[in-house]
Amino acid sequence: MAYWLFKSEPNTWSWDQQVAKGDAGEEWDGVRNYQARNHMRNMAIGEEGFFYHSMKEKSVVGIVEVCALCHPDSTTDDPRWECVDIKAVRQVPNPITLAMVKSDPRLSEMVLVKNSRLSVQPVTPEEWSIICEIGGVV
Repeated sequence: MAYWLFKSEPNTWSWDQQVAKGDAGEEWDGVRNYQARNHMRNMAIGEEGFFYHSMKEKSVVGIVEVCALCHPDSTTDDPRWECVDIKAVRQVPNPITLAMVKSDPRLSEMVLVKNSRLSVQPVTPEEWSIICEIGGVV
């Protein structure tokens, strides 16, 4: 199983909005970066990801699950852009800030540290475990 991180500006799409979508989930639309799109093409149903609030908060606030495989992005007619659907699974009890991630030497190679601008990125199983531990996810 692979793990992921999905970044969103809370004023555009927030954790609370994601939770409100329930089990139906929501398209992770609007991604216009080939690398991020390619990551979504590699996702499988049931894989989990961190929901990350970018901009001011800069923190992991929740865990989501891929609930629909990659398909055309409904927000564009351009066939190059695709997306997956995700649903909220659980809130992270203790949000993990970017500063916390950067200060933990075990996470120094994390894509979030190396390429923080990428909106959809892979997370290694080891990084997943560490972030869950720090965030109080059981």
